[in-house]
Amino acid sequence: MRLRLLVLALALLAACGKKPPASVPTPTDGTSATPGTGSQGPTTGGGPATPNTGSGATEAAITADLTRILQEVIYFDLDQETIRPDGQSVLDQKAAIMLVNAALRIKISGHADDRGSDEYNLVLGSKRATSAKRYLEAKGIDGSRIETVSFGEERPADTGAGEAAWSKNRRDEFELTAGGARLVKPQ
Repeated sequence: MRLRLLVLALALLAACGKKPPASVPTPTDGTSATPGTGSQGPTTGGGPATPNTGSGATEAAITADLTRILQEVIYFDLDQETIRPDGQSVLDQKAAIMLVNAALRIKISGHADDRGSDEYNLVLGSKRATSAKRYLEAKGIDGSRIETVSFGEERPADTGAGEAAWSKNRRDEFELTAGGARLVKPQ
């Protein structure tokens, strides 16, 4: 999923780079024709300036960037549902985006590593997802905009054994379920 978003963002950036620069009228009286640097010479054509057609690409790039932040995974310590400080900073960014995008809805899926029983890991995954939801609610996000689900150990990010693999599996994943087509950047 991250790879697809990265490819999309790169494609958007490449598309933005291929547009010709907006034409600036050539000064005929020796004055500056660059906006904001003094008086401008007379323009040719006499018509109104054409609007910047690159704004759609900019909006798409902003939406792609904000979507990446909204989908960023947070991780947990062994047998814990407490949000770690690194997870808090990620959730703070998500909350800021959600506050200015009222139509945005997300689903948080809680996960666990494969140690412990299936039942224990499902409960732990649920607690992790609920913990993230409560954190966002404390930041002012209406809880009705956040759905939670637990997958326990059913969907590992890393199927290996050992702490390096297990630490990747103790996580919450975030999915946009509505309102993510055109996102506004927080101020």
